[in-house]
Amino acid sequence: MEKIQHSHVQVRGLKLHVAQIGTGPKVVLFLHGFPEIWYSWRHQMIAAANAGFRAIAFDFRGYGLSDHPPEPEKANFKDLVDDVVALLDLLGINKVFLVGKDFGAVPAFMVAVIHPERVLGVITLGIPFLIPGPVGIQFDLLPKGFYILRWAEPGRAEADFGRFDVKTVVRNIYILFCRSELQVAGENEEIMDLVDPSTPLPPWFTEEDLEVYATLYQNSGFRTALQVPYRCSQLDYGITNPKVTAPSLLIMGEKDYFMKFPGMEEYMKKGIVTQFIPNLDITFMPEGNHFVQEQLPEQVNELIITFLNKN
Repeated sequence: MEKIQHSHVQVRGLKLHVAQIGTGPKVVLFLHGFPEIWYSWRHQMIAAANAGFRAIAFDFRGYGLSDHPPEPEKANFKDLVDDVVALLDLLGINKVFLVGKDFGAVPAFMVAVIHPERVLGVITLGIPFLIPGPVGIQFDLLPKGFYILRWAEPGRAEADFGRFDVKTVVRNIYILFCRSELQVAGENEEIMDLVDPSTPLPPWFTEEDLEVYATLYQNSGFRTALQVPYRCSQLDYGITNPKVTAPSLLIMGEKDYFMKFPGMEEYMKKGIVTQFIPNLDITFMPEGNHFVQEQLPEQVNELIITFLNKN
């Protein structure tokens, strides 16, 4: 971990926090989810560097040690796409492997669709090919009280989270989201109420890990993080007939709650997803949950490095 270098770079008017390790000619850019951060990729960055690649992860705008945009409530996925391309330009990187986890998969796919000349390959964890608009989550099919619907309501998550300190919020989300059930609150409860305070952290997520996350989110808060992804996922980004032509890999835990999203298991297992991403390999990990890269890092690292070396 101490070999990972940290810096702030000016990207599109904001200072973004960038973590890097490795000096190989081929570059891997890691894109985090929520409530994640550059640190979510610690195991994969070191593995990629040890395999001869240059590994980069950054905190999205408004996350961790990166600046908030001037109007967080207007932030959206296109901002992340533009940030990725501008960061690559700034660092003098022509082509890159993109690795996205959770909602970080969305900008990975969008970059691959809009800027295919910049992409060597795409790996996503926990989310198959989705782009808001043409191939997005079907919000009308989600159960009432589901976390995505709750957190999309301005002010609701802020009030829910505000009852606790930041460390407890991150702790609760990790505990709740590593389960295989969908996170649905009843009429008179909020999402944070779904976690029993006595529940221990999962064994692969230490108190030290939690402290790192809590410190980073104490710095940024949740203002931009709730906007992107939860409050901009139903915007139309003007993408029609999307297709990813780059070699791609989906790593999916069989115990990931995302498997229970309406239609998702069929979308992945019956090959419907390959209509949009034809050069796709899918690996299902029987014991994997939504945080598979932290839960089973050695297995995930092997899958990622094998893909990188092949492409």
